[in-house]
Amino acid sequence: MRTQVAIIGAGPAGLLLGALLNQAGIANVIVEQRSPDYILGRIRAGLLEQGTTDLLLQAGVGARMQREGLPHEGVELAFNGTRLRVDFQALTGKRMTIYGQTEVTRDLMDHRAAAGLTTVYEADEVQPHGFDAQHPWVTYRKDGALHHLAADFIAGCDGFHGISRAALPAGAVSTFEKVYPFGWLGILSDTPPVSHELIYGQGDRGFSLATMRSPTRSRYYLQCRLDEKTENWSDDAFWAELKLRLPPDMAERLVTGPSIEKSIAPLRSFVAEPMRFGRLFLAGDAAHIVPPTGAKGLNLAASDVALLSQALADFYAGQGGNTVGLDHYSRRALARVWKAERFSWWFTSLMHNFPETGAFGARMQQAEFDYLCGSEAAQRVLAENYVGLPLDV
Repeated sequence: MRTQVAIIGAGPAGLLLGALLNQAGIANVIVEQRSPDYILGRIRAGLLEQGTTDLLLQAGVGARMQREGLPHEGVELAFNGTRLRVDFQALTGKRMTIYGQTEVTRDLMDHRAAAGLTTVYEADEVQPHGFDAQHPWVTYRKDGALHHLAADFIAGCDGFHGISRAALPAGAVSTFEKVYPFGWLGILSDTPPVSHELIYGQGDRGFSLATMRSPTRSRYYLQCRLDEKTENWSDDAFWAELKLRLPPDMAERLVTGPSIEKSIAPLRSFVAEPMRFGRLFLAGDAAHIVPPTGAKGLNLAASDVALLSQALADFYAGQGGNTVGLDHYSRRALARVWKAERFSWWFTSLMHNFPETGAFGARMQQAEFDYLCGSEAAQRVLAENYVGLPLDV
């Protein structure tokens, strides 16, 4: 089998890249290790930057998002009894949209199936080859048979633990990582959200986040130790702790109920450089991870895909002569990645309790929050980063 672009990974990054390439008339095949049900069963964030929603609309997969997505024009920070609402719309003229990553993935899957594009699910032993030369290929095993997929380019969209980055030769990539000394304990429940906007909380008991997936489905998080186990947290224990971390008026009106999903996510910052290796390009979590504070993960993947799809469209429109976009893809993508990493690190540092910082670190956090409350310029910086920086920054 032959195609123009072989995409490894059928998460939102790979599927969105495939949709944009198909729109530009560029043939592509996606190879995915997992099943569709497994991919749709992963619970992920649901906060989309305006640039991401624009890109989904451009790809022709945004109709349901427009109908069901919840506009999000600001965010509330609750810090040691003081509350601050940051008005994105007033400060930047932009807004966010609440629409679950699972729903984004489902829309992209349905769009790809309707277009009759090839996606190979449950592919074993996936491996990219020859990307340091002119004619790369991908091999995989399916139903016991070994398959060979020839391509002009390979896009590695297979996540942090995927084969694309792991297949690179030793010394080809530099990695930068920070592992945080806590995780997020999260539950999903079919209960109305406690607020129509996100509430980030910080206090003596640690961080909390109140968010939602729909008007009837809520997602809540608590900062927890890395050695915590979900089985040690009953639903009643979670709700009781959340009430202690929410502002009193919100704790009083919190609607509780049985959880439909419960998990603990560790937090890390990670970047791999560069994001291009010959004819292999990394995008999304294959190249970078951010802590979930500020919800940059899916949005960074979308900005990678926007840059890569345009670079490939320029290449094929010029009959292979225009390589400017491909040559500068890694530099342009990483410029935005590092700024998102900085914001996610800063926001995480502000809103969490760090065991090593002690009393001095706590006073620094309080001073930072006090400055934020008193400075419109500081709030604008937060808002600009939260709603998403331009592609070229």
